[in-house]
Amino acid sequence: MTEVALAGQLVCASPAESEVVEALLPQHVLLTRAEPGCLLFEVTRRGSSPVWDVAERFDNEDAFRAHQARVAEIAWGAETAAIRRVYTVTGLAAE
Repeated sequence: MTEVALAGQLVCASPAESEVVEALLPQHVLLTRAEPGCLLFEVTRRGSSPVWDVAERFDNEDAFRAHQARVAEIAWGAETAAIRRVYTVTGLAAE
């Protein structure tokens, strides 16, 4: 199976959105890195800006999709759903 990679930015539109990211991110990172198939998961804030750089790698599409499904069911998914994401995903089968 092909490795799947996601790269891009999480862009907060307000200080309130940034506060949500800061509050929920440590647990989200911990849980994601423990997922089967997670090879890399880094979310790094650009200084004091409202932008976080995101880099993810999963060993296959099934692991990536399982991650996406888990995220949709937890506080991170619900509370950050409105935050703008500018992502590129590679390695997914054509749909």
